[in-house]
Amino acid sequence: MRRSRPWQALAVAGVVVLGLASRRFGMFHEVLGKYPGDVLWTLMVYLGWGFVFPKWPIAGMTLLALVTSYAVEFAKFHHAPWLENFRNTTFGHLVLGYTFSWGNLLAYTIGAAIGAAGERILYQRVISPPPSVSSG
Repeated sequence: MRRSRPWQALAVAGVVVLGLASRRFGMFHEVLGKYPGDVLWTLMVYLGWGFVFPKWPIAGMTLLALVTSYAVEFAKFHHAPWLENFRNTTFGHLVLGYTFSWGNLLAYTIGAAIGAAGERILYQRVISPPPSVSSG
């Protein structure tokens, strides 16, 4: 498999826009809280790593997205002054968040699974579909 970097970049940008819009306009049911944004955050991480490592297999990308997302979540236990200053910026809040939540880990897992499933479907059905069988 080889991912297209321009398409990966476009997909990352699309997920970022969707994630920001989901928080701004409440595009998901309020019962889901902020978790759709967390799902989209890890999907963005998945796609971003796909841009960096376009030849990596889907399983490797999934693991890398999960490790990255979980590491950011567990880093919320660290409260160094410089890190808190960064978290207090809009960008820092969007990237790192403030408060640890076990529910975020589930949301991140769902986001990585969506990325993996989406790629699998895309590559199996769209990019390299099986050759059509002609009846003779």
